[in-house]
Amino acid sequence: MNKTIQPVRAPDLRRMKRRGEKIAMLTAYDFTMARLLDRAGVDVLLVGDSLGMVVLGYETTVPVTLDMMVHHAAAAARGAQRALVVADMPFMTYRTSVPAALSNAARLIQQGGAAAVKIEGGHAVLEVAQRLVESGIPVMGHLGLTPQAVHQLGGFRKQAKHPREASRLLSDARALEAAGVFAVVLEVIPEDLAAEVSGALEIPTIGIGAGPYCDGQVLVSHDVFGLYDECAPGFVKQYAQLGRQMTEAAEAYAREVRRGDYPAAAKSRKRDSISR
Repeated sequence: MNKTIQPVRAPDLRRMKRRGEKIAMLTAYDFTMARLLDRAGVDVLLVGDSLGMVVLGYETTVPVTLDMMVHHAAAAARGAQRALVVADMPFMTYRTSVPAALSNAARLIQQGGAAAVKIEGGHAVLEVAQRLVESGIPVMGHLGLTPQAVHQLGGFRKQAKHPREASRLLSDARALEAAGVFAVVLEVIPEDLAAEVSGALEIPTIGIGAGPYCDGQVLVSHDVFGLYDECAPGFVKQYAQLGRQMTEAAEAYAREVRRGDYPAAAKSRKRDSISR
């Protein structure tokens, strides 16, 4: 690693919150994407189980396995020099027992190269969160819309809209902080509740569809860059239309191949080396 590059560590995020610095977080599922986002200065790269939808074509994140996550985490970790790499623990890999959760998280760290793991849920996962932290594995929490519980929640919809639900989410956030998590993702909850939770915690909150008052923001890169064909959530801002550009580039390539314009004989003779 380049000695001039100071990698972001889990405790750095709390210091960023204290200094009032917003945290930029995006998803990455492979070496190339991670390397590009790392060069851009993104603070945290989430190897999310959202890869099940935007990379593997499933309708939800539920089919994603631990082996899949280890494979993609390892690829992304090889591409990151500065950014903190956080890997999702997939469906049911941390809820059956504490020993199973410890073993599965260890694989994401040891084999997957992640620096931290993310788990969904509040009081139900407190023991797991605490034991992971005590074992030296940094943990990021996730509250609000928890995609692994999509069938129980009745779909991808806003959460904690009613006072009792909001009170429970705030209680969950405080309990996760007490258990030792270093940050909490707040997904698709009311802005005023996100602001209240952010103000109540010393650890940073990372919002996704939760408004501007969180300590940082995370989005799925395939949504941000226009790579995913499905309709992006309403809270997403698309910063590019790379999917359309890639399709147009592939069409141009196919036309040239069919016309015989590529590869031109004169140009091909000039290139002796095939190395990258």
